[in-house]
Amino acid sequence: MTPAAGGARVVVVGAGVTGLLTAVECVLAGHRVTVLDRGAIPDPGATSHDQHRALRTLAVGDADATRRMGAAHRRWQELESLLGAGFYRQVGVVTAWPRERLAEVTGFAAAAGVPVETLGPSALPHLGFPAGTAGVRESRAGVLLAGRVLRAAARWLAARPAAALRPYSPVTAVDTGTGKVTLAGGEVVGGDLLLVAAGPWTRDLVDRPAVLHRQTMVYLRPGRTQARRWRHAPAVGGLGPDGRAWVVPPVAGTLLKVSSDAVCREAADTDTSAEDQAPWAERLAAAGILRDPAGYEVAAVRACHYTTDTAAGGARLARMSPAVWARTACGGSGFASAPLVAAAMAEAAKEAAI
Repeated sequence: MTPAAGGARVVVVGAGVTGLLTAVECVLAGHRVTVLDRGAIPDPGATSHDQHRALRTLAVGDADATRRMGAAHRRWQELESLLGAGFYRQVGVVTAWPRERLAEVTGFAAAAGVPVETLGPSALPHLGFPAGTAGVRESRAGVLLAGRVLRAAARWLAARPAAALRPYSPVTAVDTGTGKVTLAGGEVVGGDLLLVAAGPWTRDLVDRPAVLHRQTMVYLRPGRTQARRWRHAPAVGGLGPDGRAWVVPPVAGTLLKVSSDAVCREAADTDTSAEDQAPWAERLAAAGILRDPAGYEVAAVRACHYTTDTAAGGARLARMSPAVWARTACGGSGFASAPLVAAAMAEAAKEAAI
């Protein structure tokens, strides 16, 4: 696609899901885009890069958030066709809720137009539901194959003359007044609009207070008996006695992923070389997530990072100046809502081109 006359020059720092989808939407809107990343594009070390992420739409009690996530869900489906890659598996997402809240949750879902069904713990006997809870399944929700998303977006952009992908181009400084960035070698890159979406490094580049979190993920290979249970199984949240654990099912050749908010902690940086992940993995193994943990082989243990906005929490998109925007990275929820940020940035680029 050739950039339209009068299109904006957009610079994106960070080739994670937010950066790459923003570049896609801006190119579609007729703008020219340069994507800078400190590593490869896509970068296996990016906070966005993982084998899969759960995608749900229901935010109980928040009609606006549910509406927005419904729009993001629809865009994800469209992106499969646009990018020419199959990366969404609509296997459903189950969340455990106290039984006394089931009527409230299903009533809200009906009012919001989100199809759901209730499931007793016996429907998923291999998982540890908290006492007194039942599951609410979003039938239209599912799992995004995160690595495939990033590869498909990068491949699509590489074939567009209006997009320039610049891997191994670490940014050392951002001038929020001019919207220009300085690279490690001294080169200065500028445009009409700048988005800084560099994951944990965003807070080092712009004055946006954020908290860095580290969370241990355990990737499991189910045994033969367990593998049958996971065929077409949904992602499930709210597990374990404390209701803080979750699982993402093995789909399209991926491993089963388990973790819990109980093993999330603040971190000073992304260097994990001095931290032993074994105690955190052992805590997950003892968290009551799986009824028969002995039937699974531990294939990998990984420490992942994400940042949350100190003031607002979550993955907030903030306007730092007329030409500069920044977004903190917020794990799975930030990945799921990335199409919304990309659309907002494409609209901001349109305004910048006027």
